Amino acid sequence: MQPILDTFDARAILPEDGLAGALAGRVWRPELNGPSTVAVRPGADGQPELVDITRAFPTIRDLCETGDPAAALRGAAGETVGPLDAVLANTPPDSRDPSRPWLLAPIDLQAVKAAGVTFAVSMLERVIEERARGNPDAAAAIRLEVGRLVGNDLRQLKPGSAEAMALKAVLVAQGAWSQYLEVGIGPDAEIFTKAQPLSSVGCGQEAGLHPGSQWNNPEPEVALVVASDQRIVGATLGNDVNLRDFEGRSALLLGKAKDNAASCALGPFVRLFDGGFTLDHIRRTVVSLEVTGEDGFKLAGTSPLSEISRDPADLVAAMMGGTHQYPDGAVLFLGTMFAPVEDRGAPGQGFTHKVGDRVVIRSPGLGALVNRMRHCQDCEPWTFGAAALMRNLAARGLLNG
Repeated sequence: MQPILDTFDARAILPEDGLAGALAGRVWRPELNGPSTVAVRPGADGQPELVDITRAFPTIRDLCETGDPAAALRGAAGETVGPLDAVLANTPPDSRDPSRPWLLAPIDLQAVKAAGVTFAVSMLERVIEERARGNPDAAAAIRLEVGRLVGNDLRQLKPGSAEAMALKAVLVAQGAWSQYLEVGIGPDAEIFTKAQPLSSVGCGQEAGLHPGSQWNNPEPEVALVVASDQRIVGATLGNDVNLRDFEGRSALLLGKAKDNAASCALGPFVRLFDGGFTLDHIRRTVVSLEVTGEDGFKLAGTSPLSEISRDPADLVAAMMGGTHQYPDGAVLFLGTMFAPVEDRGAPGQGFTHKVGDRVVIRSPGLGALVNRMRHCQDCEPWTFGAAALMRNLAARGLLNG
């Protein structure tokens, strides 16, 4: 089976500026039978190592709720867990030594939310899914029809604007309106629940595909980390794995298309915002994707955040505010413009995953998230939830305020 990490080492998953940023993550420590909050710092030899700061911040949620999370991370004392290289190498489940630490997703108690249809290109692909009713054979012809009716470049159209509403009126008159166009160019953003707290998988772990899906794809995205008072405190990379056939059959199947075992990948670390890395860096970043299959298939693409239809801060405001509160904060996937249409099998069927695909998602300021695709039921089962976390932290004497 395709190796998850292959030749990847610690430097390969870190941001381009290495350890310059405030990088926070989580590791499983077998000797403690539970997770620890860690800071990524240079060791005595200059190589990246992981420092356990759980005594100061029992959860990533606690760290993000501070007034200045980046400064709090840098100032927290702790014990060294080990070199990042060693912990990363021990993360893939098929080669793991269960007596040594391994990486986890870098969030814990936060709600995991996602914004859909935030890029014009992916919006058109969602319209195509809907019209094809989940049938990839019909997609190529419908793609041409939709392009003729709507146009292929809606990047300059501001959602909810007078121009957008005029286009809506024309499309309604032609019988071409769609629920995806409604959230893509209408006044209201699509915000949905991607996964449950503590269910996400991290870098080096396996990501899940529902075995009933025959048409699916990765969705490489930036995910914002938001405190309970709506402050955007950092960001990480994510794979919002999507089942195109399920969602295309009915919008009411969105939950089944999105929230499956191991189908939410986040990591490798949360980069907390500071003077050297801000939301403006996210607005300018480019997210890249590489898929390598065991069959020799290769796919690559990019998703520039500068082409997003709704500003990231506006998406956070749509997720959280007076009508929606998240006392443990939230993580918000910002959406992707990457909707692969390159044929992998029969002509006209486009791209779909195969078991064993190695997916690498990169961004200069956030590093690289690497996962291998397997069917959901074959991934590591999720058994450690919020109750287990509270009991574990209590037993370690870490819930004393």
